[in-house]
Amino acid sequence: MMYFHNRTEAGEQLARLLLDNYRYENVAIVALGDGAVTVSEPIAERLHCILTLLVSEDVEVPGENQKFGAVSQTGQFTYNSALDTGEISEYTTEYHGYLEEQKREAFQKINRLIGDGGIIDRDLLQDHTIILVSDGLQDVTILNVAIDFLKPVRVQKLVIAAPVVSVEVVDKMHIIADELHILDVKANYIDTDHYYDQNDLPSHEETIKKINRIILNWR
Repeated sequence: MMYFHNRTEAGEQLARLLLDNYRYENVAIVALGDGAVTVSEPIAERLHCILTLLVSEDVEVPGENQKFGAVSQTGQFTYNSALDTGEISEYTTEYHGYLEEQKREAFQKINRLIGDGGIIDRDLLQDHTIILVSDGLQDVTILNVAIDFLKPVRVQKLVIAAPVVSVEVVDKMHIIADELHILDVKANYIDTDHYYDQNDLPSHEETIKKINRIILNWR
């Protein structure tokens, strides 16, 4: 049973795992959310590499406690791959206006947050080993978004690193990634915050400011 003091400690453990293989490689870390930035910082420090953030917003099916998919900072919508085509078609028919409005609102929210600077310039990721870092993965939605986002990028190798993931997610990760670095796999994943004693994270705005400062340093 593995719990972490905080996300920085989890990131330090992952950094030790990744150091030997990637210290001298051309690596870029893509953090999958605010908590993931905190996990990523010790890794980027040890590997002396690019750290950036993929911003996305989930779109939920009303009243179902079910993710329909997510919108990324490019405005691209990615369906939740756990839904089959029949379910997607059914939800689209039943909630068409509502879901389209949610997608628009999600994209507007992302644009308000990141302002003109944007977060990831895909050109900076070309020909790198990309390490997708999460602070915890209960489902595959954010991974689906990341894979769609990276489609136009020539990636040397795709690595996924996370302190804790659910059993269901591991199966999907084996299909999409060249290499996994996972500290703990949970059969009954509760929620990500549950696995950290401390959950005092910077706000989304603070995280984005921090990432933009990091990007300015290596442009």
